[in-house]
Amino acid sequence: MGSHTGGDGGTEQAKAEEVVLRAGYALEADDSCIADARHHAAAFLDQARAGHHVPVSSRARDLTQLVVSELVTNAHKYAPGPVLMELRVTARAVEIVVWDSEPTVPAARAADPGRIGQHGLEIVEAVTESLFIEQEPAGKRTTARITLSEHSAA
Repeated sequence: MGSHTGGDGGTEQAKAEEVVLRAGYALEADDSCIADARHHAAAFLDQARAGHHVPVSSRARDLTQLVVSELVTNAHKYAPGPVLMELRVTARAVEIVVWDSEPTVPAARAADPGRIGQHGLEIVEAVTESLFIEQEPAGKRTTARITLSEHSAA
């Protein structure tokens, strides 16, 4: 798993592979946005599998919903205003891109078994192939990449 702040947001990997399907979503700035984002992610991967014959494993579908939930939760919790989400799928991976209005780039915290909560970024880093967080002119963009196959290095 790679992680960095800056660079191209993972798009070099996507450019090397043809994007089969792409969708964007503007999420409401209320508590329903997290469930809505998970629903959009599941429907998007179902469409990629059924309509475009992309081999999406159950593991990839579950991890995508988990990562979407964690990233959108953080955006909703720490950034005022709307949350934008883009999903892209290639024959090999799905990319989850979340934009929010908070420019501060988060960092995973040191392991602390006594800490309750605030493990989201640690979880995302553990289950993704790569994670890129970039400051934007207004806010930040977080891109997570998940391998679609059942067997993964993540």
